[in-house]
Amino acid sequence: MSYFNVRVYGLLINDEQEVLLSDEFEVGRYFTKFPGGGLEFGEGLIDGLKREFVEECNAEIEVVSHFYTTDFYEKSSFNDSQVISVYYLVKPLKPLQLNFKCKLFDFDEGLSQCFRWKKISEITEEEVTFKTDKYAVKLLKEIFVND
Repeated sequence: MSYFNVRVYGLLINDEQEVLLSDEFEVGRYFTKFPGGGLEFGEGLIDGLKREFVEECNAEIEVVSHFYTTDFYEKSSFNDSQVISVYYLVKPLKPLQLNFKCKLFDFDEGLSQCFRWKKISEITEEEVTFKTDKYAVKLLKEIFVND
């Protein structure tokens, strides 16, 4: 039986035109994505995104605007579901209190997630793991990088 897997992500861009990335190790895999995750049953997209930011980043956010919703087929990397991802531009209500890293998968002891900033002008689609995130990177560069 196949089903839909609705995911919601926040694109948090700082004053230096850097976007926040999440490096994670889960279900035996390393991956890089934007902060966010799966919607829980009975939850709206924005409430789900706010919950995810509290859970992952210990941060309250404001949703600024819708950025992108998946418009192609993507099978989940973890099960047989079809992934539908919704991206929003977000900003924190207070400065983030995270131990930002410079290196990939530089986890603090006992943790399997860490965060780092990446300049939008320098990020490549290869630096994120999932198909929809790769497309979001392409759109970010088209919108935020002046040629």
